[in-house]
Amino acid sequence: MSSPRVRTVVLGLVLAAGLTAPVPASAASSGAAAPSPTVEERRLDRAVPQEILRRSGFGRPAAAFARSLDRARSYAEARRTVLREGSALWRRAVDRAQGRGPAGGDLSRDDDRPLYWARLAMTRQVRTWDPEFGLTGPQRARLLDALERTSRGQADLRHPRGKGVKRVLVTGFDPFTLDRDIRISNPSGAAALALDGTVIETADGPARVETAVFPVRWRDFTDGTVERALRARLPEADLFATVSQGRVGRFDIERTNGAWRGGFPDNDDVARTEPVPVADPGSAPQWTTTTLPYREITAADTGRFPVYDNTAVTEIPAGGGEPVVRPDGPTPGSTARAGGGGDYLSNEIAYRATLLRDRLGLRRTLPGGHVHTPVLQFGAGNTTEVTDPEFVRNRLAIVAHVRAIVTVALEAAQRTED
Repeated sequence: MSSPRVRTVVLGLVLAAGLTAPVPASAASSGAAAPSPTVEERRLDRAVPQEILRRSGFGRPAAAFARSLDRARSYAEARRTVLREGSALWRRAVDRAQGRGPAGGDLSRDDDRPLYWARLAMTRQVRTWDPEFGLTGPQRARLLDALERTSRGQADLRHPRGKGVKRVLVTGFDPFTLDRDIRISNPSGAAALALDGTVIETADGPARVETAVFPVRWRDFTDGTVERALRARLPEADLFATVSQGRVGRFDIERTNGAWRGGFPDNDDVARTEPVPVADPGSAPQWTTTTLPYREITAADTGRFPVYDNTAVTEIPAGGGEPVVRPDGPTPGSTARAGGGGDYLSNEIAYRATLLRDRLGLRRTLPGGHVHTPVLQFGAGNTTEVTDPEFVRNRLAIVAHVRAIVTVALEAAQRTED
């Protein structure tokens, strides 16, 4: 691959989406300055996000959330509202993607973007909320954290207990590079919505898939969002795959992940060039490796896109010097500058998840690693419309391909156990 009273400006956003949400009197009368929306949240004011919300029906949950939040008379009530509505947003997005309930509009059900923009509308409401009972900075941060975790499926990861059903964990990402093209969708996020709670039938029996979506923000990764979501879940899993959008026209199984951030700006327009910050950095390796059965995955017919075993990395050789590309993986004693998945948050989630796997003592028993999908492309000549038939076909094909890769990986892992 390669964030009582709601401020008038926030509810103006809802009204701009064609919804009817009254501005609370308390908001209109407040003269206190509220915290400013983030760079990511300010993109909501543009026409494309408003069209996506309107054409999916996902503007309505944000408007209802604003009204519920305004009725809270204490921090405890606000927290209950956030937990309830955040979880409901995730379930609504999963249900829509999997064909349950009303579509809410003419935007295709497989689209991951309604969830992304509706979540930002809700985080913006919490961030700019100015309740009469008073809200401290730490309390606001906890509300935002609860909203992020519940609306991303991270608080909803539940694997079946007992024998007979394999347990699979798949993660995706939000859209990114939105200032380049605000219409962008992320097929890894679409795959997460399509697969959550589904059962894959393999030659060795059923497997239940649980999914979550992660933000494209350096700060959240620094704060340990990956480890917090996955630490208790990996020991229960039989296989995991972190998934993100990668290169044009191909899937990649990334063999090696590097402990380096390359500085590309995130969704809040923040850049970081530094070692990946993890707990106990003195014991953290420069490189981690996949334990997915990459040979079997790349040999199988999993869809119309080619799937590669990507072994290349960029390193500073032992002893120093300039970074060099190594097509066959890192050399002993080298320092990471890019894993197979690059030096952005795709590489970082792969590094963090596989490092966590190893630190939990699961390296020999838990197949897991990173899958890069093809870039999701619009139809030829479409430079302005938010969707088109080819765009939808490409996303559906990528999602089906991810499912097939997981199936092959499960069956290969089972044969290894036998």
